[in-house]
Amino acid sequence: MKFLKKSLGQNFLIDKNIAKKILNLTNLKSKNIIEIGPGKGALTDEILKKSPKSLYLLEKDNELSSFLKTKYSTSKKIKIINSDVLKFDLNKIQKKNLIVLGNLPYNISSQILVKILKNLKSRDKYSELIFMFQKELGDKIIAKYPSKNYGRLSIITALFLKKINSFLVSSNCFFPKPKVTSMVIHFKIIKKNKYNIRNINNLEKVTNILFSQRRKMIRKNIFKIIKAKQIKKIPRLNLDMRPENISPEIYYKITEYYEEG
Repeated sequence: MKFLKKSLGQNFLIDKNIAKKILNLTNLKSKNIIEIGPGKGALTDEILKKSPKSLYLLEKDNELSSFLKTKYSTSKKIKIINSDVLKFDLNKIQKKNLIVLGNLPYNISSQILVKILKNLKSRDKYSELIFMFQKELGDKIIAKYPSKNYGRLSIITALFLKKINSFLVSSNCFFPKPKVTSMVIHFKIIKKNKYNIRNINNLEKVTNILFSQRRKMIRKNIFKIIKAKQIKKIPRLNLDMRPENISPEIYYKITEYYEEG
């Protein structure tokens, strides 16, 4: 297929029924939308049928970007941005309550999700996210505590996002056909929560230090983060716990104390 580049992790969605199912998860009428990695426009075509207010297409591939500019040259609603989503400053899109969606490249999908989360300083920037991931990664993102998939990614995600819906997508719905099953997840942005974490990088650091020895007790590593007197202030936290046995709420409290210094 023309345009296909394995280096970009491209798997084009070719099943229109799946495209419709994805977009039926929410109301797109008169909404501002960002689509990440539109490819040849399979999802884009269906989005336009929903009458959005504006649609920003973020496409890294130069050839595909040129193709999309030609394909949608008559649409005043569409703005095509030829850029790598991991390098692009999303604040340049000066809209509020954006719906962000996309069939994300498997090789960088977790990085894209974390970038979006780091861009949530203003909770009014986005309203919903609808992303397609590799199922194995999707399971880790939405994992509940406690479970075998629970870990750093689910802890960080749960601070900002609430899962509304999810469904699996067969590899037969793509070209080229991937070796894995995909998962579509629909999130709502949590506008307010009770934790005062100033910088998501600190939550990343806390979870990274503790999960670096997932099967071991936190007895040694916790003192790399906070002081003994702070540990005593956190209910249900003891030094014999293992990282996988600590709830997200406790990680958030640890991070608050870490930020206090």
